[in-house]
Amino acid sequence: MSSGALFFIILVGGVIYTLTRMVRIVPQGEEWLIERLGKYSKTLMPGLHLLTPFVDIIRYRIITKEQMQHTKEQEVITKDNAVVIISAIVFYRVTDPSKASYSISNYEAAVSNITMTTLRGVIGGMTLNESLSHRDQIKAEITLKIRDSLTSWGLTLGNLEVQEIRPSPRLQEAMERQAAADRDREAAILIADGERQAAIAKAEGRKKSAILEAEGRFEASKLEAQAKVELAEGDKKAMMIVTQGLSQGETAPYYLLAQRYIDSVQNLGESSNSKVVFMPSDWQKGLAGAIGSLGSLGNALNDKE
Repeated sequence: MSSGALFFIILVGGVIYTLTRMVRIVPQGEEWLIERLGKYSKTLMPGLHLLTPFVDIIRYRIITKEQMQHTKEQEVITKDNAVVIISAIVFYRVTDPSKASYSISNYEAAVSNITMTTLRGVIGGMTLNESLSHRDQIKAEITLKIRDSLTSWGLTLGNLEVQEIRPSPRLQEAMERQAAADRDREAAILIADGERQAAIAKAEGRKKSAILEAEGRFEASKLEAQAKVELAEGDKKAMMIVTQGLSQGETAPYYLLAQRYIDSVQNLGESSNSKVVFMPSDWQKGLAGAIGSLGSLGNALNDKE
């Protein structure tokens, strides 16, 4: 090959290489930072661009699409000295590529580290119960604290989600044992309360029964007393009639007294507890008086006829 042909090939290759260094196409979703002679010059937006060969250098290719940063799980000690495991996901976007490239060495690592540090600070100021139940509050506090830092790095915070908050394995076992003990205690309290209510109900029943029984006995005794009073009143009236009849010489009172006498002797003889019946010494006189009274009564009736 002649020297002229070799020179032509080298010239064509140089031109092609120069064109590839000069003509650049930036894809959608990216922005390229150009340095001229070691100093930041401009930012290339998506599309076709012409650069000065060997003078303009593409230093950084920045992705402007929203990015997701997943923080690894970490153990955090709460305000009441409990250990919880927490992780989060941060969504952000590069809105100022020059700041993201020149104000911090690695913005991805910075986002991860500031999120983890803020998580530890927020959880450290809460109790265990608060950290497990106030997920929205944790999210709001972390978002408020890291937004300004991301803005100073040329980043815009899109969203932050607390992915997981859970107690450590040892703490979870202790919480399960405590929950079981609490359930057993509540069951024992319910059983004791039920037994107490049953005992109170039984006592109330016995009290009401005793009151009703006492009221029944009172009413019965009242009726019995009333009956005795009425019986006594009847006996009183009968005695008054008998006394009046005796004073006037009537025979009916004698007959009544004799009849009462005979009934008493008969009842005494029919008693199951009586094996021997003792007759009064004057029973013959009493009987004769009763018969005589009947005779006199008959004579009186005949005289009236």
